[in-house]
Amino acid sequence: MLRIVHFLIPSVFLTALGSQNKTRHFVSEFILLGFSAQKEMQSFFFSMILILYFLTLLGNGAIACAVRWDRRLHTPMYIILGNFSFLEIWYVSSTVPNMLFNILSETKTISFSGCFLQFYLFFSLGTTECFFLSIMAYDRYLAICRPLHYPSIMTGKFCVILICVCWVGGFLCYPVPIILISQLPFCGPNIIDHYLCDPGPLFALACVPAPSIKLMCYTFNSMIIFGPFLSILGSYTLVLRAVLRIPSGAGRKKAFSTCGSHLMVVSLFYGTLMVMYVSPTSGSPARMHKVVTLIYSAVTPFLNPLIYSLRNKDMKAALKKVLGLTTSPT
Repeated sequence: MLRIVHFLIPSVFLTALGSQNKTRHFVSEFILLGFSAQKEMQSFFFSMILILYFLTLLGNGAIACAVRWDRRLHTPMYIILGNFSFLEIWYVSSTVPNMLFNILSETKTISFSGCFLQFYLFFSLGTTECFFLSIMAYDRYLAICRPLHYPSIMTGKFCVILICVCWVGGFLCYPVPIILISQLPFCGPNIIDHYLCDPGPLFALACVPAPSIKLMCYTFNSMIIFGPFLSILGSYTLVLRAVLRIPSGAGRKKAFSTCGSHLMVVSLFYGTLMVMYVSPTSGSPARMHKVVTLIYSAVTPFLNPLIYSLRNKDMKAALKKVLGLTTSPT
């Protein structure tokens, strides 16, 4: 199903985009300035981002493989985590390879269709991540607040349904806003002071003001962000209330430890996401936009495997097995 979503939807989207855009825009490509700096600094930045990208693929790939191969991790919590790690691989790959290419490129160009395809993939995968964080919080709510009913509610079939809804729902959210933005006339200049195609710079390059489309996009972004966030907040409010009723300190500590990793990931992701997309930020410096975007698009996917594995004994054991770090008994 993921392959169908990943390949068929973008191809259909680009076909519609290409057929409708020929007479509506005048530029055929955009220039992504990225992080402008001296050549020596660009080489250093390229090396750091490349290492970060490689470690992100390694960490998230190891977790996805551990969940796939270790039968002890074939439970809803770890199956969702495995899908989340697989998602992180695609999420970081939607922007970082093109960013690395642009650092070394002299022209730093991206085609009109390529720009909006990147826009579609990046925002669709980001929306899917919001949905996954929400169902992970719901899973923890069931495990802590309704432990006796957890096996009957979070069955394998229901877990698969939730995962499919996250993937399909994330990729079905953004075609309409993206097509509306692509229909705006772009007659030049075509320079985007960013390292990815983002709605703010694209609105700034449009030849005519589009307040209604801009308002719709910011409202839509706010709904996409706050919907899952309120769900997460509600789940953990109930979890907190249940944990505080546990009489023993050891029990409360164990319950909090099962939620701590997820709360750290939610704080990292949503903290930076809300700064960028909940409200218009045209008055903020462009460099700040780039740094904040880099945090949630590249740094957070790198940190997630560390956060989820360091405090989880089962995951650490499975990762050691996958990475070949276990010692065979003599």
